[in-house]
Amino acid sequence: MLVFKDIAPVAPVHLLIIPKKHVSSIMEIDKLKGLEINEIMRIIINIARDMNLDEKGFRVVTNIGPGAGQSVDHLHFHILGQRKFTWPPG
Repeated sequence: MLVFKDIAPVAPVHLLIIPKKHVSSIMEIDKLKGLEINEIMRIIINIARDMNLDEKGFRVVTNIGPGAGQSVDHLHFHILGQRKFTWPPG
């Protein structure tokens, strides 16, 4: 997995978690093994705890398709934190 800061952050904390194995979106998640999916979730949890995001809340987002804002054809998860979020999202 790769983890890095988003180049166009929409929150004070905006990180991307990307599996090294190519998967276009969550619609192809079956291309990943259960352990790889579990690793993504563990990384998200560990980052949230390390950055104290779990105390006030944070958001995890993955976009599927251009209509939802997916601009990179590779599965990735956004961790967004340290700001107030509203519902429904834009």
